[in-house]
Amino acid sequence: MKLLSYTHQGREGWGALDAGGQGVVDLGRRLPHIAGVRQLLEGDAPAMSQAREAWAGATADHALCDVQLDLPVRQPPRIFCIGVNYAHRNAEYKDGSELPRYPSIFMRVPDSFSAHGEPLLRPAESQQLDYEGEIGIVIGQGGRRIPRETALAHIGGFTCINEGTIRDWVHHAKFNVTQGKNWFRSGAIGPWLVTPDEYPAGLGHLRVRTRVNGETRQDDTTEHLMFDFAYLVHYLSTFAPLLPGDVIATGTPIGAGIRFDPPRFLQPGDVVEVEVTGVGVLRNVIEAEAQ
Repeated sequence: MKLLSYTHQGREGWGALDAGGQGVVDLGRRLPHIAGVRQLLEGDAPAMSQAREAWAGATADHALCDVQLDLPVRQPPRIFCIGVNYAHRNAEYKDGSELPRYPSIFMRVPDSFSAHGEPLLRPAESQQLDYEGEIGIVIGQGGRRIPRETALAHIGGFTCINEGTIRDWVHHAKFNVTQGKNWFRSGAIGPWLVTPDEYPAGLGHLRVRTRVNGETRQDDTTEHLMFDFAYLVHYLSTFAPLLPGDVIATGTPIGAGIRFDPPRFLQPGDVVEVEVTGVGVLRNVIEAEAQ
């Protein structure tokens, strides 16, 4: 299923994309004891079975074009972001460093992300809004010290992420990137959460592509990840109990705007699309933030 959170005529709801991909099945109405996508994930296999049964063969309650999509999981508990996870990106730094032994990690807050179709905001304080297309993991079954061998079973689904960054603010301090990574609505998550059963042949090599105004800027597959999905779930759960609804942004390929000469930062009116295998396309337009 493609699970989503949405607003329709001022009312918040949750559900799933219908089989045709153009309608929304209101699972909240059919399963009133489950408050949202996060609560569905918390219910684990029994709740997911109820959702699939309610979804199967159901007629859409709303046209997709008539709803405003929200983040797939509203207010995710934590958003873990992995830096420099594609081997090509390590080389992109041209600093002669060897491949890392452990992943680089930073955190983001939920309101630093817009939903699919909402604008990304370039703040008045900077002209350096950049894009970073990524594959997002959403945790289903939580846990602590999860073995790598069973880690994939803890994934509740996949989504698209634009891990937008204000580049000059990333370099304000020596040992952190927090302030450049948490500007209000500088990134995006969506359009929905795709459950693992949508990949019947296994995950294989998932592809992530980023386009700006139709021009492909980033294009790579998980074949080149230094730390794969199972390892990330295992590693993060070693120091922090993972919770249903936690999001992991798994890293961006080469081709971000900062790496061009001269840099190609996002301008108001630009359209950014992030496409992930089996998920679809996350699309946002850049706007200048009102002061």
